[in-house]
Amino acid sequence: MSSTTSCPPGLDLGTDVVTLTAALCDIESVSGNEQRIADAIEAVLRPLRHLQVTRDGHTVIARTNLGRSERVVLAGHIDTVPLTDPANLPTRRDGQDMVGRGTCDMKGGVAVLLRLAGVLSEPIRDITYVFYDCEEVESARNGLARVGRNTPDLLAADFAVLLEPTDGVVEGGCNGTLRVDVTARGKAAHSARPWNGHNAIHEAMTILGRLVAYEQQTVEVDGLDYHEALSAVAIRGGIAGNVIPDECVVTVNYRFAPNKSGAQALAHVCELFAGYAVELTETADGARPGLHLPAAQAFVEALAVPVRAKLGWTDVARFSELSIPAVNFGPGDPNWAHHDQEHIPVQQLLDAEVALLRWLAPASA
Repeated sequence: MSSTTSCPPGLDLGTDVVTLTAALCDIESVSGNEQRIADAIEAVLRPLRHLQVTRDGHTVIARTNLGRSERVVLAGHIDTVPLTDPANLPTRRDGQDMVGRGTCDMKGGVAVLLRLAGVLSEPIRDITYVFYDCEEVESARNGLARVGRNTPDLLAADFAVLLEPTDGVVEGGCNGTLRVDVTARGKAAHSARPWNGHNAIHEAMTILGRLVAYEQQTVEVDGLDYHEALSAVAIRGGIAGNVIPDECVVTVNYRFAPNKSGAQALAHVCELFAGYAVELTETADGARPGLHLPAAQAFVEALAVPVRAKLGWTDVARFSELSIPAVNFGPGDPNWAHHDQEHIPVQQLLDAEVALLRWLAPASA
């Protein structure tokens, strides 16, 4: 392992992961305002001789090039959702918890990555560390997606770990997601004479009825159970208080298991709502965890923590698009992400660092 190098004030890889988490969180970096934290991360990594550092906008990529037989990606986003309360920052300690914006989602995970980058000069696997911007906003601005489009070779690997908060367990892959607008058509009329028309809002009851009757599926993928969900998330219709509406639109969100493509999921939804116009408004494929692959098996064995399916959508799906199996593993309970009282147990920070060192450090280290 290498000795640490001098760092800019506020970031010091020689400190423990808890102190480093606080230092990162106290650099405010709401999405779109990541330059200062990206500068600090780049500055702390550039002097490390075992790393080749690349900057893409406000995304920093650092790679070992040791000629190992296997390469893994460790990734984390450096932005946060906006501050909503004066107490969000600076960070503070509350017993065994660290409280503040970004502690859970996900600067705790980023601090773990920086600690590993600092101490692992001779890892048993080549490592690509990715610190990326704009995860908490629209997909078009996502730094990981940008690198994947422009320079996918920088992300090439056998396996990837996204350090999103998972409460210290491994969450394999992720569900896909799509949204559609399902439209019920009617005939406009004066509300005093509704028999002259056909009420599209009333017609939408058939759409809602199909949703209520729908049996949610649980699908096993690579040994993990992915719970699907199909739900109405919005409804709109009507133009005036005295008009029978001729159109009502129900927005439906489908969270589908990663054994389906977005096209297959859309076909399933269209079949369910046969007879109605279905318009796709957004889709993102899920990601298979690839737990049957040697790299994934070695990861799970080394960490020796529970494994479950990731039910939401995360950026592991972007690795899946590049044919890289990926899992989520990071400190912090995701239920506290984006919360005014966002916090993280400090022990989880320490445990995550130790777990990843078991996987990546030489046996004699």
